[in-house]
Amino acid sequence: MGYISDLRKYVGHQPILTAGVGLFVFNSANKILMQLRTDYDSWGFPGGAMELGESFEEVAKRELREETNLEIDELKLIRVLSGKDTYREYPNGDKLYDITAIFVVKKYHNDIKINDVESKKLAWFDINDLPKNMTAYTKNYLNKFGNILEEALREFEN
Repeated sequence: MGYISDLRKYVGHQPILTAGVGLFVFNSANKILMQLRTDYDSWGFPGGAMELGESFEEVAKRELREETNLEIDELKLIRVLSGKDTYREYPNGDKLYDITAIFVVKKYHNDIKINDVESKKLAWFDINDLPKNMTAYTKNYLNKFGNILEEALREFEN
């Protein structure tokens, strides 16, 4: 997080506006990939923050590779989330509002493995049986933005 960590030197923990991606990666059994995050010790979806000069698509490819070792062959934008419902606070006190591009990853290659220090575990879940221990912002997104997982699964099936 070069850009954000550099910005934090000037603004401390004050709320900032960021841009990033959330990735709904489905396997052939229609299960969705989640990561047990080290910072929250809770489950969330792969994704992350944009660096200067990156496109949303470039962020999606970089973050999925960094966090899971998977290389994206095809992805589809399903929604952009923004506004007060994207607020989050990290355990270290950093606060932000995020413009989040949500992508469905339909096709990918490579074997799944943890590639970074952000993930404790990677696992596949049925969208109707997600882990209870999810990050607050993941729960918020799922509660505030309607049937986003069902919408993503429909895109996967098309």
